[in-house]
Amino acid sequence: MTDAGAFLGQLFLIALAIVVVIFVIVVLVRAIRVIPQARAGVVERLGRYHKTLTPGLNLLVPFIDKVRPLLDLREQVVSFPPQPVITEDNLVVSIDTVVYFQITDARAATYEIANYLVAVEQLTTTTLRNVVGGLNLEQALTSRDNINGQLRVVLDEATGKWGIRVNRVELKSIEPPVSIQDSMEQQMRAERSRRAQILTAEGTKQAAILQAEGERQSQILSAEGEAKARVLRAEGEAKAIQTVFDAIHAGNPDGPLLAYQYLQTLPKIAEGQSNKLWIVPSELTEALKGIGAGFGQTVQQMAAGAAAVPPRAPRPAHEGPSSVRPPEPAPAAAAPAEPAPPAEPR
Repeated sequence: MTDAGAFLGQLFLIALAIVVVIFVIVVLVRAIRVIPQARAGVVERLGRYHKTLTPGLNLLVPFIDKVRPLLDLREQVVSFPPQPVITEDNLVVSIDTVVYFQITDARAATYEIANYLVAVEQLTTTTLRNVVGGLNLEQALTSRDNINGQLRVVLDEATGKWGIRVNRVELKSIEPPVSIQDSMEQQMRAERSRRAQILTAEGTKQAAILQAEGERQSQILSAEGEAKARVLRAEGEAKAIQTVFDAIHAGNPDGPLLAYQYLQTLPKIAEGQSNKLWIVPSELTEALKGIGAGFGQTVQQMAAGAAAVPPRAPRPAHEGPSSVRPPEPAPAAAAPAEPAPPAEPR
């Protein structure tokens, strides 16, 4: 019996030691709490708020302090389902919203509001209906920045006492009814067609103006070029006439030469297929007389020169042909004849 009692006493001691060790471990686990970064925990002591745990190692009183679920202090993004909103012109549109918020006070987020996510959603819906209700459909579609700003101001002011700061509110989509969408598409197509026709008409107008301006500039340049060409041709002809005139006076032509040139120029008057009549000027006989007189004087001068040459003496038979000839007398210069006046066509 003694041995059995001693054995039972040892078992009791071992069990007691195990219980004490387990109790100590549990106490240590309940007394030490490690909070990760960007998290916060609210500690309640005997049912009342005691403190807020910061990231790192924290010591608690076991079985007296209680830690509520940790709160995320990072910025959170919540997308709410589409909400029907009535505009000022009595059209129902479906609007999706996205809210960016951040918990700044863990105690207020825990005790000031039961469920801050539901509260933010409902506040966003009611504020959105108030803001969009004062706008028509076109303003609601084109004033997203204005709506976002008004929503952010109202939500930030209302959620401040909850320990929440609303950073941004965005309208993800605004969907009007299907019939309104069809009407808007038809209106946009008509507006684009009108703009296209206006742009086409303006382009045609500008093209016609530019074409007319180009033709006017082309005609002006052509006229200026033709005028300059005529001036240059006239100047060239004047210079040619002056050159011929100077050459004639510098060469001092005689009457027969001028008469001969006059006769050569006469056939050119009849050139051309439309000339049926050849007008012979009255001065033609005068020109022929001048030519005859000139040729007669030339023949007389040649005869006089031949008579002035003495006859050659016969060469002896023993002499060969002489390599030296006596000089011949120069013929007398003929007097220049008066040039015939130019003929005038009758």
